[in-house]
Amino acid sequence: MKCLSVSQPYADLIIQGKKTIELRTWNTKFRGEFLVHAPLKVKTSVCKKLGIKIDGLGTGVIIGRVELYDVKTYKNQEEIKADYTKHFASKEYFDHRYGFLLRNPRELKIPIPYKGSLGFFEAKIDSKISNKELKTELFDEEHRYQWIGKH
Repeated sequence: MKCLSVSQPYADLIIQGKKTIELRTWNTKFRGEFLVHAPLKVKTSVCKKLGIKIDGLGTGVIIGRVELYDVKTYKNQEEIKADYTKHFASKEYFDHRYGFLLRNPRELKIPIPYKGSLGFFEAKIDSKISNKELKTELFDEEHRYQWIGKH
């Protein structure tokens, strides 16, 4: 299944449904659901600015999934500034011309340890599991978690 590394706290904001645009310098034709990976690096200045505690942020793990349904092309910095409440990016990201429009976030109750990569990459959780089985595993993960929590 496709996966994208997004620095914390942005990864958590995506999974919480608060960040609905992910700014990038590159465009993509990909549309559909992908996994959100939180790399080891945490943007501490962003955490401080947004009042987010670093302690609770998962790093080096896949934390959930979300759907990329379209890409918005920004013509200038004013358009990027106008969407601030959808991407929360600081001025250093105002050279990013593409906004990946996101919806339907789902959090994994048990994050999956994984090493990230640049751009969209194929997450190979276990070489014995096919992509179809991985999707089934991820969809059923919440039900398993609820069952374990009751026993």
